[in-house]
Amino acid sequence: MKPINDAHVARPGLAVVDIAAADDATAFALQHLLAAHCAIAPADRITREPGVRLRCFLDLRQPPDI
Repeated sequence: MKPINDAHVARPGLAVVDIAAADDATAFALQHLLAAHCAIAPADRITREPGVRLRCFLDLRQPPDI
């Protein structure tokens, strides 16, 4: 995965979440749960290292995109 840069967390309420899971379904299920609580730029790509990894970007200042 690419490094997290200052723009990703430039203001309070912005966060980057790296998810590590045993399989795709688990990783995307967790991302879906996060999206129910805040605005999210979802990952559409999985990295396969040991296990499955994905990164999503959260904005806690905005309501979820429902």
